[in-house]
Amino acid sequence: MEHVVAAAVIDARGIVTAWSEGARQLTGHSAAGAVGRAATELLAEELPPLPARAWSRPVVVRHHDGRPVTLAVTACPVLGPGGEPMGWTLTAERPPAPEPTLAGRAFQQASMSMSVFDPRQRYLRLNEVACKLMGVSEDVLLGRHFPETVEDAEHSQGFNWHLRHVAETGRPARYESFTGAPSLNREHAWSIEMWPVRDESGEVGGVALAAFNSTEQYLARQRLALLNEAAASIGTTLDVVRTTEEVVELLVPRFADFACVDLLDWVLGADEPPPVPEGEIALRRVAHGSVHEGTPEAAVHLGGTDTHPPYSPPARALREGRAVLSQAGEPDFLRWLDERDARAPEGRRLRRGVHSMISVPLRARGTTLGALVAIRIGHPDDYEPDDAVFAEELASRAAVCIDNARRFARERTTALALQHSLLPRGLPGQAAVEVAHRYLPSGSTAGIGGDWFDVIPLAGSRVALVVGDVVGHGIPSSATMGRLCMAVRTLADVDLPPDELLTHLDDLVTHLAGYEEGGDDVAELGATCLYAVYDPVSRRLSLAAAGHPAPAVLLPDGRVELVRMTPGPPLGVGGLPFEAVELELPEGAVVALYTDGLVEDRDRDIDRATSELCSALTAPAADLDALCDTVLKAVLPEEPGDDVALLLARTRALGADRVATWDVEPDPAQVAATRQAATEQLTEWGLEEAAFVTELVVSELVTNAIRYGEPPIQLRLIRDRSLICEVADGSSTSPHLRRAHAFDEGGRGLLLVAQLTQRWGSRQTDRGKTIWAEQSLGSR
Repeated sequence: MEHVVAAAVIDARGIVTAWSEGARQLTGHSAAGAVGRAATELLAEELPPLPARAWSRPVVVRHHDGRPVTLAVTACPVLGPGGEPMGWTLTAERPPAPEPTLAGRAFQQASMSMSVFDPRQRYLRLNEVACKLMGVSEDVLLGRHFPETVEDAEHSQGFNWHLRHVAETGRPARYESFTGAPSLNREHAWSIEMWPVRDESGEVGGVALAAFNSTEQYLARQRLALLNEAAASIGTTLDVVRTTEEVVELLVPRFADFACVDLLDWVLGADEPPPVPEGEIALRRVAHGSVHEGTPEAAVHLGGTDTHPPYSPPARALREGRAVLSQAGEPDFLRWLDERDARAPEGRRLRRGVHSMISVPLRARGTTLGALVAIRIGHPDDYEPDDAVFAEELASRAAVCIDNARRFARERTTALALQHSLLPRGLPGQAAVEVAHRYLPSGSTAGIGGDWFDVIPLAGSRVALVVGDVVGHGIPSSATMGRLCMAVRTLADVDLPPDELLTHLDDLVTHLAGYEEGGDDVAELGATCLYAVYDPVSRRLSLAAAGHPAPAVLLPDGRVELVRMTPGPPLGVGGLPFEAVELELPEGAVVALYTDGLVEDRDRDIDRATSELCSALTAPAADLDALCDTVLKAVLPEEPGDDVALLLARTRALGADRVATWDVEPDPAQVAATRQAATEQLTEWGLEEAAFVTELVVSELVTNAIRYGEPPIQLRLIRDRSLICEVADGSSTSPHLRRAHAFDEGGRGLLLVAQLTQRWGSRQTDRGKTIWAEQSLGSR
């Protein structure tokens, strides 16, 4: 292209006074048509205020035929004898096509798309890659407004918005876009950077951009996201068919236009796995799906058998144990496709576009279960080796889930072992109650339910008795039961009253419901719980229930009473209170806690069954274990329809000879007297060897209560299987361990208590708090 330079002169009033031949060639305006006119009349857009000194910048003028033309203009002021401006001389030229400099050639030959726009989003420069993507030469685009050169689509509008934003704010921008280009036949991922280009005065004179084709990285992220999603969405149930459906739902339409899972027959039965045959391989269609409703491309109906010849991609994948890529034009691929058309000609029309396929074996724990097939029809890209790696990883995860479901169908004993592992294996030793328990799993085909029980030692020789039930069967119910059981143990360690503990447990279950897939309300699970605390010193039983049956109490005189209480709502309902009741029990009373499977059934009257329970508790029995068996035999039908948990607890009492209590005046001078009284009590109990540690514990706890607590202050020693020291005061502020510095005068007492005792802690009471510490008494 001929290099043309234009020249013009403008006087101080902005009137053109001279016009060169080059100016005519570039603009189409003759000298007669330009001289004498205001220079602004020849512009296609208004110029911003320009400095009084020489300047150089792109200027868009209006050609004689009306189109805009961008010229690189350089202006120099013409000065009079006194230095006053008399006008301007201007030179202009087209942006040079070939770059004479190394930097310019680097721009033109860059491997990424690079462009430069003026502040009004008009093209100033494009490199070779950018022109190739746009499908036209640079001359066609120079001076044109960007929206005029692309389709009016959302991605184009977003691109133009970023151009304007960078020009207006002067701040660079970086963003990603998944879109096409005029010369491309499919969409690509682009990483785009835009930055302002400033002139010598710091003004933004244009916007430069670089667009990197990040399709490969984008697809890799997509595949990784699918694998992450597969971890959560595949194997949500222990059902073979549902698991295969989850695989298909994950693949279609994001990875395949059609996908199917075919399994060997033995996987759906109870047989042991045979070796993979060498010739034809028969597979049963378990799940399939496509982008078309009804999956019309499928040559095999769900549940039907598909026989694959040795040359077919699925048969090869099973024999070779790896993913097999097949593309249109390959002989074996065409033979397989012809066989599909012959078998189901009604889907021939949709199969015409099939151009790429991946066949992957489903293998778990060294065993081949079947094959996964993914096909692309409308999707423009063929499968690549990276897609095969992804398919193998996904198939490996899916195969494990399918194998798990297969094993569950014939390994009920494993589920039962899981249930027993979540229940307490050996109840901890404690002196408050004597306990016996029974757990009977349901014999129905529904599977193991979610009943549980627990006995939890608490501070002060107290004990918590827990019975709960998660309505439903199978592993999900067992898992929910395990979570609730652990949650109760955790909350019991905080030593909350029964009604407060159930309130916290209800909140926890409500929060857990928000993380369940699909956002199901946990209230639909029907989780119930009864929590009771027995104190052998006061012989009082405090209990509260969340939708759970009230316990029965067998008194020493042979009478049986149901505890009168108002059960709160089931766990997970939220917003409703729980009410605790408290009763005093004589020593030797038997508290019977149970799940509803003991007294409820479709064919039984609950009142009659409860009456049978009360009657069975009065039957003569050698011990609590025998009484458990008697109750179950008398109340349960031959084939109970639900799981049953039964917990019997016979109360014990700690007499006055095992408990010593002192009221302490809030005076530091009382510490020594209190310590002496505790030592004398230990001597009376024959526990002189525990006196040294007890003196330190009493001194520290009583001193802290006087110094930081509020009256009334009380010290209590309890002689049980361990020696328990309790100091109560009227303050609700709980102490905590801290690390004292070298020159601190205090702060080491609680640390000393923690080191010298077996365990220590605090609990809130109606009148304040109680700090306790427990010492082991060895074999006593």
